[in-house]
Amino acid sequence: MELKGGPTQDEIMAISLFKLDLKSDDVLADIGCGTGKISVHASKICKSVIAIDKRAKAIECAELEAEKSGQKNIKIIKGEASEILKNIEDLDSAFLGGSTNIEEILEILSTKVRKKIVVNAVLLGTVEKTIDKMKQLGIFKEAIHVQISRSYPLVGDIMLKPINPVYIIVGEVN
Repeated sequence: MELKGGPTQDEIMAISLFKLDLKSDDVLADIGCGTGKISVHASKICKSVIAIDKRAKAIECAELEAEKSGQKNIKIIKGEASEILKNIEDLDSAFLGGSTNIEEILEILSTKVRKKIVVNAVLLGTVEKTIDKMKQLGIFKEAIHVQISRSYPLVGDIMLKPINPVYIIVGEVN
């Protein structure tokens, strides 16, 4: 099933999960879960994942991915993240793959998350808003610009084709 804006590239996911530094007893919120790829991979590491998306098609994709993976520790919720998060306690970390209401969501997460918040962004406006809000909240740690290129055959040789760059923004809640 095809979903606009996803799935997260494997290399970007690997860096994002590394930056989240998930442990076996952690609870992760995957906000803007899209295809569910991050949720499924994170669920293999941590105790549980709460996957949230407001798009019906994204929820359908995430449910399919979770079912295919056999992981039973993923709870998928359809709705506006800013509303859903208000009723969720005990989050260790959060991953944001979407950019809607990012400042409001970061505000809420800064009071709910105990460890790390990682945001993937492709739009420069989202990068700026995210960094500014994290700085305002006193949780900004770093921003990483990642550019991946993949090989593909061309006239009997190999060429590298760049994939759109992604910014990984890390916040740390103390």
